[in-house]
Amino acid sequence: MKPSLTLKLTQHLALTPQLQQSIRLLQLSTVELEHELEKFLQENPLLERAEDYPQPAALPADHADAEFQDGQAGAEPSPAPSTSDEDGWADDHFGSTGAAGSFDGDEDDDTDYQDVQAAAVSLRDHLLWQLALTSISARDRILVSYLIDILDDDGYLSQPLEEIALAMPEDLDVGLEELQIALRYLQNLDPTGVGARSAQECLTLQLAATPPTMINSLAQEIVLQHLDLLASHDFARLKKQTGADDEALRAAHLLICSLNPRPGAAYASTETRYIVPDVVVRKLRGQWSASINAEAFPRLRINSLYAQILSRQRGSGLSVQLQEARWLIRNVQQRFDTILRVAQAIVERQRQFLEHGEVAMRPLVLREIAETVGLHESTISRVTTQKYMATPRGIFELKYFFGSHVGTETGGACSATAIRALIKQMIATEEPTKPLSDGQISEVLGQQGIVVARRTIAKYRESLNIPPVSLRKSI
Repeated sequence: MKPSLTLKLTQHLALTPQLQQSIRLLQLSTVELEHELEKFLQENPLLERAEDYPQPAALPADHADAEFQDGQAGAEPSPAPSTSDEDGWADDHFGSTGAAGSFDGDEDDDTDYQDVQAAAVSLRDHLLWQLALTSISARDRILVSYLIDILDDDGYLSQPLEEIALAMPEDLDVGLEELQIALRYLQNLDPTGVGARSAQECLTLQLAATPPTMINSLAQEIVLQHLDLLASHDFARLKKQTGADDEALRAAHLLICSLNPRPGAAYASTETRYIVPDVVVRKLRGQWSASINAEAFPRLRINSLYAQILSRQRGSGLSVQLQEARWLIRNVQQRFDTILRVAQAIVERQRQFLEHGEVAMRPLVLREIAETVGLHESTISRVTTQKYMATPRGIFELKYFFGSHVGTETGGACSATAIRALIKQMIATEEPTKPLSDGQISEVLGQQGIVVARRTIAKYRESLNIPPVSLRKSI
């Protein structure tokens, strides 16, 4: 074959570095964004946090391309990036307008997003502190300390004493009887129930520490002999086995429920997760309005000293870093603008939820918001993930406001969130001795015009961590 020249027209995806950064910033949560910005601030000397800034607010669309002055809120925006993106996100994202806020103005409050952890005492430290105050022999103290070291997080001794005795060093010559004595010392420490080898023993230890009464004796009998019947709420057999009347059985049940089956859990170390809402929703002059949370909005600007140097020395090696700083400021601003537009669109469709709560939540899908704000559905998915809205009814992830729908007899639709709220309300007000079954809940909703199958009710109930009817029944 002879070589020849041909002309072929093809399309391919091209993500500029600026567009890649914009997509990445949009995916991050507010806390993750702060960590990411810290990296940029350390690596780029031209970028700094603004010392003076105003409260952020949405600007009209015609202000979207307002220039940022070097040394103040940023620098002159760079040309619009390439608009090719596999999910259509680029055209939509940079085709929209409105700055989420500016970066200069009032004095910076120096707010940092740091996890402040309170000093916590572990279960081991708490028990060893008590052990040091007891007047027992040095050998017993060593054995109790050994038992403390092998407790689990709930305060249980999961290993049998026989196995523990075999695992002890031979030179100590520890017998089973000595370990039983050490265990009794341990079980006398606070919290009551620590050192138990089963839930049954844990509850029994706590009941033994309460004043002796007829109800206490009945509760101990139930725990020792009929705990399985109590767990299954089989009160008819429980009455027959114990010979107690309804009043006594109800009192014993309440006493047992007041006990703590996990005495060591209060001392377990837990990491606190802080949520910084991106958007705040308020009702102003009868209208619900969303605005960017000032505490979540980063205050960035171009360093004025370096900007002046570069204005006189165009050939400086800092030119690339200047452009990167401008990109970052623009992309951060665009990120919050997009979040605000999506949040406002959600607020406009979920006004009834803000007024009346979950029962008034309307069905909503990503496509509806995407069409309203002129963005791709994948962009809406990014915006609503790990972004939070503070409302008078609490703080919610933006994706919380989306959900499937169930048809009504009138041809309308009811959101799954509203149905779950109705189920929660019905179960909260049901008669404890005659709780509602899933079928009965389905019938009640059907009478209200909401057609929901019994298996769907069971699925929603389980998602609410509500036990089945057999376990909700009381005396």
